[in-house]
Amino acid sequence: MSGPVVVEAIRSDFVESEHLVDVAVVDERGSLIASAGDPAREAAFRSSAKPLQAGVAREAGWAPADQQGLAIACASHSGEPGHIEAVRALLEAAGVTEDALACPEALPFRAEDVVAAGGPARIAHNCSGKHAAMLAACRAAGWPLEGYRAPEHPLQQRIAARMSSLLGAEPDVLVDGCGAPTFVAPLHALARAFASAAGTPEAAAMSAYPWLVGGTGRADTDLMRAAPGIVSKGGAEGLVCAAARGITVAIKARDGGARACPPALLFVLEQLSLLTPEAAAELSIHREPPVLGGGVPVGALRARGTLAFKDR
Repeated sequence: MSGPVVVEAIRSDFVESEHLVDVAVVDERGSLIASAGDPAREAAFRSSAKPLQAGVAREAGWAPADQQGLAIACASHSGEPGHIEAVRALLEAAGVTEDALACPEALPFRAEDVVAAGGPARIAHNCSGKHAAMLAACRAAGWPLEGYRAPEHPLQQRIAARMSSLLGAEPDVLVDGCGAPTFVAPLHALARAFASAAGTPEAAAMSAYPWLVGGTGRADTDLMRAAPGIVSKGGAEGLVCAAARGITVAIKARDGGARACPPALLFVLEQLSLLTPEAAAELSIHREPPVLGGGVPVGALRARGTLAFKDR
């Protein structure tokens, strides 16, 4: 076992802080082929599970009107006007009103969108697309809309059964930030579960509409634009999963530091030869995000470490 990937915050040549990042890499059979740190460290799936949750909603009878509806269902969007429009379109197509959303009220990520929003709203929450798809699935299946987030609801029971199957055991269940259930499992199991999204309509929609999945300047969006064929989905508390060419990566910052995820993920993808030099150059703002002083760059976040490859 190698040490974890380390993401250093460097300010004027001084290492001001460090994030320790565990990495699990699995192949198309779900076998662990490489790691850094502890690939068995448990983590909550959080928003990285959204493509799988959207898949269950679709299989329950929700028929997305188009790929944009499916992409926003997989999103942790920034609440930009186009994101809000996509969620509203999803709800309207399903015949569900906006007040049925049970995610918390929130403001958009970007300051310029906060002014336009006029105040917090449920539809501006980054998980509103997932919740809209859950409501659409309930409408299609004839399940009650009220209480759709509860673990005992038929939709959440289906999602839990799918997660148990993919994760290889019945996982611990937590309450996600949006109020829906989320699932805890070893990092390598999360990678194996995320791998199952490859080749699905959800992955195709994310690849076709990466801006809907995140937003302007967001790492998932920019990665999927720069490197077609990679499907990437971040989650809260420093988790991100990405899949390409039969290889799936799951990384988790031990301290939950979200800022460590883009440098660590891109560092790992480069070691796996999954990024072209052109894509790496295009993603440099995420590979080494600037550390600012007085409003100008005085350093950067930089990842270092080594993947340990298993004999195959």
